Amino acid sequence: MTRTTRSVITSSPEETTALGRELAAGLQPPALVLLSGELGAGKTMLVKGIVSGLGLAREEDVTSPSFVFVHVYGNGARLYHVDLYRAEHVAELETLGLDDFLAEKAVVVVEWAERLKLPALRPALRVRMEAVSDSERRILVEGGER
Repeated sequence: MTRTTRSVITSSPEETTALGRELAAGLQPPALVLLSGELGAGKTMLVKGIVSGLGLAREEDVTSPSFVFVHVYGNGARLYHVDLYRAEHVAELETLGLDDFLAEKAVVVVEWAERLKLPALRPALRVRMEAVSDSERRILVEGGER
């Protein structure tokens, strides 16, 4: 597999979600997707596209798991949506069970991935998001095949 890097500018939440659907097409479980970016950068909008692109839930059913750490989508094939925004201690991260999720041959998407310090896990995609304006997002996608 050849690792690639590409930069995308989206101009609306709908375009960010559409990019998520596009990225979903290249994901084969087990897959780890690491998302980083400031509050409001569009991470959850991207996840909505990934989840719907995999056919695991409708976009409107995907919400941020900030207060519970993990949402699970799908019956059979699964996607674990992990949000580390409120994780304060390393022990909380270690008890999430990311290795177990990946052992299920699931897709695991982690928001606030910069808080994750588990070097043994190799991501399928690393996505950095930045709000350029109220509507535009700069999205750097690293990984995948070309």
